Amino acid sequence: MIGDGLDAYNQQALGYTDRRPLSVVVRDPDTGDAIGGITGRTSLGLAFLDLFYLPDSQRGAGLGTKILQAFEDEARRRGCSSAVLYTISFQAPGFYEKNGWVRFGEISSEREGVSRVFMTKKLDLPQRA
Repeated sequence: MIGDGLDAYNQQALGYTDRRPLSVVVRDPDTGDAIGGITGRTSLGLAFLDLFYLPDSQRGAGLGTKILQAFEDEARRRGCSSAVLYTISFQAPGFYEKNGWVRFGEISSEREGVSRVFMTKKLDLPQRA
């Protein structure tokens, strides 16, 4: 509903709208149930990573990096040249930095030592032949 209104406004202002969801889902191989992954969206050449979760049992073996790479690759295919996200200081800023993301802001919370960390990454678009 809110997204539809925003799409209509963008359509009127720009002559088009291109906001699309972008998800990478990790499924339990036995049940097929979703157990983690990324949700986000793309719009106007920018990818937004909204949520990223993997259960503890799936961390540490490179799966998170593969999922993040899949998200970035799909964003590139859609013509995105940059991506943005925020994480919380106790969650995963180091993981994102190891994968080429750069901090561009931080906002403290009411909880001492806890902040929201805003990050971005340039997504080099594939070269066209």
